[in-house]
Amino acid sequence: MKLTFTLPAFLPANPDVTTLAVEINQLVIAGWAGRDADAIMHHISELEALGVPRPSAVPLFYRVAANQLTQNKKIEVVGTETSGEAEVFIFTHQGEMYLSLASDHTDRQLESHSVALSKQVCVKPVATTAWRMSEVISHWDRLILRAWIKEQGEYRLYQQGSLSSLRKPEDLLSRYLGGNAEPVEGMGMTCGTVAAIGGIRPAAEFRMELVDEHLGRTIVHAYQSVELPVVC
Repeated sequence: MKLTFTLPAFLPANPDVTTLAVEINQLVIAGWAGRDADAIMHHISELEALGVPRPSAVPLFYRVAANQLTQNKKIEVVGTETSGEAEVFIFTHQGEMYLSLASDHTDRQLESHSVALSKQVCVKPVATTAWRMSEVISHWDRLILRAWIKEQGEYRLYQQGSLSSLRKPEDLLSRYLGGNAEPVEGMGMTCGTVAAIGGIRPAAEFRMELVDEHLGRTIVHAYQSVELPVVC
């Protein structure tokens, strides 16, 4: 899947390079990626009570078809029980690692049957701005994820938290690649999410941002989901 990203004009080492055309041929969704093991187990128990299967490992890495990535502002979903999750999206291009922002849009009804399938059936919206990993890794924990959903005609804060609550990308990569945290060309990975304020729930409009207060910049992305009918 080919994605196009714009780099902030004042930061690239080469001022002539302002966009990246990136080919992603392997997509990995890192689930249960929090640093607090007790909080993760509590959340697993809560979801298990709702019928969501217990994960076989923590963290757990789900492979999703790379062609599920999209930078469109409108996506199509089946039924009424899907929702987004703001996550950092990391990838490698020409030997250098970058990060952007993605939504792990998931079918919540199907999740009680199979988490892997619930992730596969929904496309994953991706922002069109990226940052070099080398520019943020020193203050990674201070980056902030936020998301809003539109309810009753207005946007309401849905997610908010710093990346200090999530495993760092080198940790996730090392676990997924069997001890090797070196960048892999063509692989993209989402790095976990923060809790939904008021609980996970569907919404047709989703807005998210990744904030770097240290360097004074933000990656933003918004999209709308259009429901397709469930035909039996």
